[in-house]
Amino acid sequence: MTAINISSDIATSFTTVSDIFIDQYMPKANGEFVKVYLYLLRATGSGAGIATISEIADHFSNTEADIVRALNYWASEGILQVQTGADGQITGINLCILAVSGIQAAQSNIQSAVADNAAQNNSTANIQMQDSVVEKLKSQATDKPAPSQKEYTLDEIKEFRKNPDISELFFIIETYLKHTLSSIDTNMVLYWLDELHFSTDLVEYLVEYCITKGHSSLRYMNKVALGWADAGIKTVDQAKDDAAAHSQIYYTVMKALGITGRNLVDSEVSLINKWVGEYGFDIELVKAACSKTISAIQKPSFEYTDSILANWRKKDVHTLKDVEVLDANFAKANKASATGSSQGTNAANGSSKPKSNNSGSKNKFNNFNQRNNDYDKLEKLFLNSTV
Repeated sequence: MTAINISSDIATSFTTVSDIFIDQYMPKANGEFVKVYLYLLRATGSGAGIATISEIADHFSNTEADIVRALNYWASEGILQVQTGADGQITGINLCILAVSGIQAAQSNIQSAVADNAAQNNSTANIQMQDSVVEKLKSQATDKPAPSQKEYTLDEIKEFRKNPDISELFFIIETYLKHTLSSIDTNMVLYWLDELHFSTDLVEYLVEYCITKGHSSLRYMNKVALGWADAGIKTVDQAKDDAAAHSQIYYTVMKALGITGRNLVDSEVSLINKWVGEYGFDIELVKAACSKTISAIQKPSFEYTDSILANWRKKDVHTLKDVEVLDANFAKANKASATGSSQGTNAANGSSKPKSNNSGSKNKFNNFNQRNNDYDKLEKLFLNSTV
């Protein structure tokens, strides 16, 4: 097993856990993943810095695949980087500095850019260039939408909580999630209420709906909330109707593709939502595309179905009748192409009809002079003969 080097951008001589990690990353992470991250912090803090995947797995009585899965999760969250060798083996892990938002990262870039420019030259022209860099980075930080929407101050949060309905809503959400809301989670819930103008009843149903679907992440709930807002959903009844419609289309697609024993993954759900949302296809057209997928490749493939529906959209298909016309035209074009190819071949041979060959094929079984023996006469001669 290849030894891996563990390094860190975090300057510390003892094991410490950032409040940002506790507030922002830990609540939504698998407990086993949290253990692995804490182990990495301990390794860098103690100065050991060298370990193998096997050693980490043994430390937690896990499999090596479990450890790799944890590392990939934290890498996707952006709080560590994994280096691999040419053979694909992990050779290094670097723990990154945690940041609350993109604004702070931009401010850090501003300070770095100013310091670099100041080190090169302290002239007036260089100071003007520094100002230009600062303004440019500030503009980039402002133009990029904040991933967690508006950040409410403590005073604003306290003011919201004075409303008994909102206070009760937070209690219900924390009961569903089985943990206290972090400051980021609190900001997200207030965003639904204050910016998306959701009622407390609708937010409660949003949380309940996502939990029953197996999604307890506030980030996932925020995606659903934004989708409802785009669809103009403002009441619980509208949300229930939308959920019922989507449940029906999901079930129809799974049945048409022969998918059983598992739930749809996020990428598959996104494709289905695109078919009925962006493409505007009804459930019957989607089901027809799924059937054509199975007929063509004999296995479920959301990508193949997506290619069919994308082509139908390009061909301005809106009904099953349109599909029939499209198929008929396709078959007619293929037949005409095949006929033209056959005629072209015969013309090249100087005949409008294929030549027949009555001479028989020449192979090892008949490529010799045939005998004309009378077997009845031979048999009589044999019976009348004496030994």
